[in-house]
Amino acid sequence: QLHLVESGGGLVQPGGSLKLACVAGGSGMDRAHIAWFRQVPGKEREGVACINRWSDIIVYEDSVKGRFTISRDNAKNAVNLQMNRLTPKDSAVYFCMMVTNGCSGSSPLDKKWTFGPWGQGTQVTVSS
Repeated sequence: QLHLVESGGGLVQPGGSLKLACVAGGSGMDRAHIAWFRQVPGKEREGVACINRWSDIIVYEDSVKGRFTISRDNAKNAVNLQMNRLTPKDSAVYFCMMVTNGCSGSSPLDKKWTFGPWGQGTQVTVSS
């Protein structure tokens, strides 16, 4: 089981960009399917993007398609989430997690596929 740590959040104006990083302690990130989730107070955590271990299956939640890009950086043992054209609706705490479904099948971004403990996440605030 990997220990994942999220970073890269912050305050950004609408239309701006941020790049989040999910870094694993130790080796093994290249063998894990990884998804990003986000949560705002009072709402369920929702899946945002998922990348399988081979990077040949990538899935995005509809509202972020064309704006967010998930990618691997195996040299840094990381999975990144590049977020462009941010809007206030993107404000949330963002988490990364291992998933068991390979980012495929029914409801690929459902949090039911996650395993391991949730980390502290990284706060993204989009505001003018």
